[in-house]
Amino acid sequence: MRRSLKDLQLNEEARNKMRAAGRFNAQLLDFLRPYVKAGITTEAIDKLCHDYTRDHGHIPAPLNYHGFPKSCCTSVNEVICHGIPDSYTLQDGDIVNVDITSIVDGWYGDQSETFLIGQVSDKARQVTQCAFDSLYKAIEVIKPGSKITEIGQAIVAEAERYGFSVVREYVGHGLGTEFHQDPSIPHYPDPRFNRIPIEPGICFTIEPMINVGRYQGIVDPLDNWTVRTIDGKLSAQFEHTILMTEEGPEILTTTEHGPKPGHKF
Repeated sequence: MRRSLKDLQLNEEARNKMRAAGRFNAQLLDFLRPYVKAGITTEAIDKLCHDYTRDHGHIPAPLNYHGFPKSCCTSVNEVICHGIPDSYTLQDGDIVNVDITSIVDGWYGDQSETFLIGQVSDKARQVTQCAFDSLYKAIEVIKPGSKITEIGQAIVAEAERYGFSVVREYVGHGLGTEFHQDPSIPHYPDPRFNRIPIEPGICFTIEPMINVGRYQGIVDPLDNWTVRTIDGKLSAQFEHTILMTEEGPEILTTTEHGPKPGHKF
């Protein structure tokens, strides 16, 4: 049964549970960070993610989620999202998005970063910068009561400065004791969300996927998960879990060693 947004507003105890989940997820990403470099397979990254999560008593949320076979997503170059870790070895010049979600005492933390592997092309650096800046532009514009569509407006405005496109089919989402719940968070200004406010206590992800070329993607017919750009051009993404508080948006997945707002790649 679909719950109203009012029912999804978290009290202080629940907010603290989400903060704990976000903290662990950020800790996990910092653990993985030094390993994400040329010469490692995406499958090895997945094993590191799985073992670290289980060793700390938590659960990797992607594993077996609707049949997904791995504990994280690794999306390389033209892969928009849902890349399945495998025997591919990261190479100098690649970009790879590592998307991790942890279940901590029944609550979910979710985030992703795009990593530059060695010396990358100017276009790869630009699309990564655009995805990163788009995420923070969106966080900056929202406050209690902001309409969901303001997020998409901020992201599209930033992407257009680069001449890049914003993926429409895959969106941010509510987060709590479920992996994906209301509200949906489009990364473009969908008019259906013009009147939906983000009230204090609502927890959600913002995760813009930015393409160098066209915004459409194609799902791999062999694995039914991997989404690639329709034109084979690069795609980059960053994601945070956000809690709207009475004072404004609180990022729950801030890493200690990752890029901070204003970072230049």
